[in-house]
Amino acid sequence: MGKLVLTTFVTLDGVYQAPGGPQEDTRDGFDQGGWSVPYADEDFGRFVDEVFGRVGAFLLGRRTYEIFASYWPKMTDPADPIAAKLNGLPKYVVSTTLDRPRWAGTTVLGGDLAQEVTALKERTDGELQVHGSGVLARSLLALDLIDTVHLLTFPVVLGAGRRLFPQGTVPSAFRHTGGRVTAAGVSIQSYDLAGRPAYGSYDLPDSA
Repeated sequence: MGKLVLTTFVTLDGVYQAPGGPQEDTRDGFDQGGWSVPYADEDFGRFVDEVFGRVGAFLLGRRTYEIFASYWPKMTDPADPIAAKLNGLPKYVVSTTLDRPRWAGTTVLGGDLAQEVTALKERTDGELQVHGSGVLARSLLALDLIDTVHLLTFPVVLGAGRRLFPQGTVPSAFRHTGGRVTAAGVSIQSYDLAGRPAYGSYDLPDSA
């Protein structure tokens, strides 16, 4: 049975919108896309290669899928490990409106999310990976389906843009499993899902 692993990029103020380019996602008039690019050094590249080295299949939200589908099929160098994995491995896109995907190897999932993703995990050899796909990621967390999160935090504050975990996100707790900081200052932290948060208080006891 495969693990469901989310890898996602965020700013210090929690924005995940359009990390890779100015035209990637301009919803709500967002014009600060491409904020992750200046930090893509060798340390960052090594981590990305490690992640893609464990993948067995991809699970993507509709918007991230369309961003990937407009770019990666054009990357045909067999020596490019990321392009080879994205173009050659199964891709599952969660959508109720996409009916004719043009990227080879794509299957559209439009049914019960919990049932379909659970079945995918059971038959995937290697990691079932989610990249970006913020809306899908929140849905999967709410269903307790994500096993591991790789959160890459870039040292930039934008003050605008869509947040990965906006108000209304279902509360989740995590257990830290490892991390590093790249030479460019990107904090790469890994977490396993640990259920719902526990709560306490620093108030003094009544007898104090």
